[in-house]
Order: sequence, then C-alpha cells, then structure tokens
Amino acid sequence: MNFRKGQRREDPEINLIPFIDVLLVILIFLMVSTTYSKFTELQITLPTADAQKATDKPFELDVTVDAKGNYTINGEPVSFRDVNGFAQALRAAAAKGGDAGKSPVVIVNADQFAMHQMVINVMEAARIAGYEKLTFAAQTGGGK
Repeated sequence: MNFRKGQRREDPEINLIPFIDVLLVILIFLMVSTTYSKFTELQITLPTADAQKATDKPFELDVTVDAKGNYTINGEPVSFRDVNGFAQALRAAAAKGGDAGKSPVVIVNADQFAMHQMVINVMEAARIAGYEKLTFAAQTGGGK
C-alpha cells in the first residue's frame, strides 16, 4: 500500500570523494612510516679451529688468460694447438719448477672479458695433466 502518491522517492547517493581522501591519507601514512630494510648477506658465525697454519707453501702453477686469448704459465707465454698441448705445457712447467712428488695447485687468473671456452680449456688441460687442485683468482672490492 502506497499512501503517498505525489512524492517520488529519491535513490540514495554515496559520495566517494571523502572515502578516497581517507584512503589517500592512510596510504601516505603507511608509506612514510614504513621502514625498508634489505638483507644483503647472511649473518653466520664461522667455526674456529685450533690447528696450526701450514708451514710449507704448496707448489702453484699460475695460469693467466687474457681477453685476447693469450695464455701464460707462471708469467711465461704459452702457445699450443689443442688442450692436450696445453696439458703438456702444464706438465713441463710443473716439472721445471716444483717437487716431482707433489701435485701442484693450478691457479686460474682469467680476465673478466676472456671467453668462457678459454677458462674451460685450462680446466680440461689440468684434468688431462692429472692436477686435481684448481682454484680461481678474483679481485676483492671494486676491482678497478
């Protein structure tokens, strides 16, 4: 039963402008009060050992690879045809400079712009020569 015939009923309006203002204030408050922390490294505690330092230094073969594809062993330039030839050069350098019974540590100093295959060649030659100890040299800090 509709007793009011002359009046029209108006639909209620929801005004969104105050709602948006409140949301913006909350957003700005959260942006200002939030602290952004970045964890760049793991916090670990390394174990300690009571062992004495080694008194004898292991025999090292210092292999350098530059960006142009040149190889040196202990500062002497080396030329070779294939990986087997480089393995022979490693054996010759080890025989010339170290103990016959000790296996040398091969230290690879590769230029940052050297091709990946050049470093793989050094690793493969060390494997063929029978040298199991291989390490890579790197700069610390900015490096420039």
